[in-house]
Amino acid sequence: MTVVRVRGNEFGRMLCAVVAVAVAVFARPAACQLASASDRPTVKVIGGELRGVLKNGVASYKGIPFAAPPVGELRWKAPQAVEPWEGVRAADRFGPAPMQPALMATLQGADKMSEDCLYLNVWTAANNASERRPVMVWIYGGAYMLGATSARLYDGAAFARKGVVLVSVAYRVGPFGFLAHPELGAENGGKGSGNYGIQDQIAALRWVKANIAQFGGDPSRVTIFGESAGGTSVGILAASPAARGLFHRAISESGVLMLPATSRVAGEALGRKFLADLGAKDIRAARAMSADAVQKVKFAPSAVADDDTVVADPYGRYLRGAFNDTPVLLGSNSDDGGMFAPPVHSPEEFENAVHKALGTAGVEQVLAAYPHGTNAEAARSGREIVREMIFGWPAWTWARLQSEKGKGKAFLYYFDHGARPGEAGHASEIAFVFGNLGGLIGPAASPANLALSDTMMSYWINFAAQGDPNGHGLPPWPAFDPATMNTMIFATTPQAGVIPNLEKLEAVDACYAHRRNDQRK
Repeated sequence: MTVVRVRGNEFGRMLCAVVAVAVAVFARPAACQLASASDRPTVKVIGGELRGVLKNGVASYKGIPFAAPPVGELRWKAPQAVEPWEGVRAADRFGPAPMQPALMATLQGADKMSEDCLYLNVWTAANNASERRPVMVWIYGGAYMLGATSARLYDGAAFARKGVVLVSVAYRVGPFGFLAHPELGAENGGKGSGNYGIQDQIAALRWVKANIAQFGGDPSRVTIFGESAGGTSVGILAASPAARGLFHRAISESGVLMLPATSRVAGEALGRKFLADLGAKDIRAARAMSADAVQKVKFAPSAVADDDTVVADPYGRYLRGAFNDTPVLLGSNSDDGGMFAPPVHSPEEFENAVHKALGTAGVEQVLAAYPHGTNAEAARSGREIVREMIFGWPAWTWARLQSEKGKGKAFLYYFDHGARPGEAGHASEIAFVFGNLGGLIGPAASPANLALSDTMMSYWINFAAQGDPNGHGLPPWPAFDPATMNTMIFATTPQAGVIPNLEKLEAVDACYAHRRNDQRK
């Protein structure tokens, strides 16, 4: 086994395995019966008037443009102002998925994919614009290589019925969203390049701030939340100067956080190689090529440090207190590493992989924390150490730093509702969070699953409403405390307790601390 280094360009390649999740659960929903034309609600936003769809008390508005199409000369540029339209625009279907492998777009319910992809969707059950309901903005995952708001699991109707205005946003992925290059940096006044996908998210948050009151939402209570690359985006935004003031709570589900971003030098080197592989002599020539031609060239995307949109060292900024201080709710799944860990067949393989990934300083503590005396133990520990390195350590570390350096409280969770304890895979919590159980694929709508989903949704909504997940009838969820190392454990019966994998987290933390000290020398 090779335990993957969780930084830079390797992040994209490692998380690309999220494709398996897309195949399993992002099936397209069945078409719904639209309400009669007279029942379709209208709303005016920046750009023009929209007509949504009313069904079962929830109004949905899909395919709302929040920026100009990033095509032609706008390819590889920050999102520009939305182009106004005349008349009433039908908001009854999702916009195109961003450019990505065609099969992946199809599996996520997208009718088509296009560079012209900067659209968002709103679900609301508010009766008028004066209600001021809490707002939740969903950012999809997909390794920054794929993703679409049309995925069945992301339908926001259940959230809307429970009192939230739910927004899902699309952003550019792959080379369209994350290509860095010296020419692009020069176009940007020397401020760096390569973070167009993150800038799309920020543009969508600006749209929410300006328009969400028209849907009955409260622009002063905006929660950003996402999973995997979406959870990582939440972490990026939490440290981003460019996102300051655009949200008031943050939820990160299995995000890769607190690790150094790809450096500008490394990002631009990858960009030069990409243009060479594309056969383009410069950015102008690359912009003249078709989107299909650009998509065909292999590219492993990652956010690139520019210290405005994406900071180089989020861990260091949190130590200095230089971050967007809000309450945070974050966590990981018990088998988050299973999708990404190559198989381990023996104790020797496990030890060799750990040394290769973590070096020598502090590695004995790691080996002691992970039982690996038999082949079976080594195989299980191979999955668990990847869980800690990629997802568990970042969430735990963010909770610690927020509780120590910020005013907003931190709430940590550990999702362990699977076939057996320790087998809750990557992304398996999403259906429960959104209340979208049942169907041909995904978790069954069993009484136990429905009960857990209702509890998790209530926590998420309470957090969006008040910055604290606790509420009437729910098991108490204490704010994270470094002295007690408490977390909410989501199993069949949710309950607070000590972090189950604490010893392993502390061992990995010791190795990362040695690495940071070595980098300072």
